Amino acid sequence: MVLSIIATVILQEMSARISKNKKKNIAELIKEEITNSNLKKIVIFLILSAIVIGSAAYEAGNISGGVLGFETIFGDKKINFFSPHINVYSIIIGVLAFTLLYIGNYKILEKALIVLVLIMSLSFLITAIITKPDLFELLKGIIIPRIPEGSILLIVGLIGTTVVPYNIFLHSSLVTVKWKKNSDLKFARFDTVISIFLGGIVSMCIVVCGTSIGLESITNASDIAKGIEPLYGMWAKYILAVGLFSAGLTSAMTAPLAASFVTAGCMGWSSEMKNNKFRIVWISILLIGVLSSSSEMKSIEIIKFAQIANGILLPIIAVFLIWIANKKSILGNFKNNSLNNLIAILILLITMVLATKSIISIL
Repeated sequence: MVLSIIATVILQEMSARISKNKKKNIAELIKEEITNSNLKKIVIFLILSAIVIGSAAYEAGNISGGVLGFETIFGDKKINFFSPHINVYSIIIGVLAFTLLYIGNYKILEKALIVLVLIMSLSFLITAIITKPDLFELLKGIIIPRIPEGSILLIVGLIGTTVVPYNIFLHSSLVTVKWKKNSDLKFARFDTVISIFLGGIVSMCIVVCGTSIGLESITNASDIAKGIEPLYGMWAKYILAVGLFSAGLTSAMTAPLAASFVTAGCMGWSSEMKNNKFRIVWISILLIGVLSSSSEMKSIEIIKFAQIANGILLPIIAVFLIWIANKKSILGNFKNNSLNNLIAILILLITMVLATKSIISIL
């Protein structure tokens, strides 16, 4: 978990620094800097594949996460539509995400995301406090990381859900919208570090909630609720459900948005949120997510698949990011220093090893 937080801070800081100085997102800069036409096509294909496919894969997990919140309280709600079953909760979350994205106003979207993230954070934090974890063991696990036997996919998934590749591109795009002045770089850095640190605490709270109930197998949120309710009371279950819904809806908006920004940057389209081409991309990703989350596949399995896929994609994105961050023609005096490169390359090597091991374990 600590590795995931450090990796996210380093990669997102590079992303913010690059985009703030050039006032362009990472996808646009990569496209501009590669002069060889054939190589440019290959790189654009790799980026689009990694981010758009990754976003589509993750979107199913995002919506499924929100669905888990509903199911924890209300149980399953599915309707028959010809042969497949359609999950009503998936449609509700899809409609909510669609509405907020279609408005196409960055400030409204930002406020909605802030509210949802605050609700999510408080929900998981309160639930974790209620479970009364062993603080000594918790600190020990943070300071002395371990890799239990047979847990490599879980670790890759944890990295994939914390250092989400599409978020690196989304962050670079939003930096150009939010931070206009050259002097804003320090604020962008502060915002990046604080938000990632708080996100890391939330992730730890989720792990605490899951491990506190002592179940050998968890297939959906109702399993967690069944373990939490008798031990910590009915309210713990409801607080957990609110957190799951808020987390799912938040992510259900950011994944399609990231795919749109990346596609627009690679294809030379307008990045205006009300642009028709921009909208077609995020609508497609959102639709794929709704349909996939309504499948017969268990929600937890969809989320795990998305997390592992992102963990495998991360090294590809990190290579491009480190390359751009070292170009003096782009960043001048703000390019990576030796310490930046040392930490970034170390993170890259670790993610490459973990991704390779996860592929081997699947095969």
